[in-house]
Amino acid sequence: MKKIISILTPCYNEEKGIEECYLGIKAVFENKIPHYDYEHIFIDNCSTDKTVDILKEIATRDSRVKIIVNSRNFGLSRSPYYGKLQASGDAVIPVVADLQTPPEIIPQFITKWEEGYKIVVGVRTGMEEGWFIKRFRNLFYKLMTRISSIEQIEHFIGFGLFDKDIISIMRNMQDATPYFRGLVAEVGFERAYVSYHQPPRAHGKSRHSIFDLIELAVLGIMTYSKFPIRLMTISGFILSIGSLLGALMFVVYKLTHWGEVPMGITPLVVIALVLGSFQIFCLGLLGEYIGIIFEKIRQRPLVIEKERINF
Repeated sequence: MKKIISILTPCYNEEKGIEECYLGIKAVFENKIPHYDYEHIFIDNCSTDKTVDILKEIATRDSRVKIIVNSRNFGLSRSPYYGKLQASGDAVIPVVADLQTPPEIIPQFITKWEEGYKIVVGVRTGMEEGWFIKRFRNLFYKLMTRISSIEQIEHFIGFGLFDKDIISIMRNMQDATPYFRGLVAEVGFERAYVSYHQPPRAHGKSRHSIFDLIELAVLGIMTYSKFPIRLMTISGFILSIGSLLGALMFVVYKLTHWGEVPMGITPLVVIALVLGSFQIFCLGLLGEYIGIIFEKIRQRPLVIEKERINF
């Protein structure tokens, strides 16, 4: 009996390239790994174009295509993660709709999996992107590596192969704000690595703005590092000592040079601005942590389905 590989493709307004993605996956399995069967799960994050209509047409002629349509857009991390948890195959491989995670790498993932690795990580070694985004990504990876309480995987965007045992573990985690890249590292197990070059997007522009990337970066930092909150504690202590010493020095100088020090509010204004800005910064960081805690304790579903097809 053939083993089944679950391919998971998140979608949002991908009408121009969604059939090309389907055909690309189909070609890989039919031509390169025919000894494996597969299911191709598309989870649509409430597209406003014809993506769902195209997927439904494909599903009518290919029962291996399964569709989940969300009731609304549930964000960059929750919808893809939920889709992975719905897979029923012996292993799961996420492939993005724009084919920037090249399907041609799938046989290499499976080869490593056959060697006994439950996690095979795709490591991106190069891509065509703007200077700012590239520097932002590199800075984020280096920052996460240094401050995370758990070893993070550099240049890993979620592309890889994950055994059904790993997916089962993640189901039991019940994380309402999942950061998949961190969860892969948190689960542990020995990992195999496969390098690939990310090709340019085949159709249109990315649906993810810089704000989406920042949101994902903040989620990763807040979930897997206590460094920001610890930095607040240390900085607060240092500033408190510095403010106290500054106040004492000012008092001493005032007493020893009574007639030379003009009466004024300048020192008070400076101190108030420094401490005030620091307090606002700290409150913002605390708010991020509290927000994540709030999302977790509400225990809301990752997504709400509008419909599912071919399951």
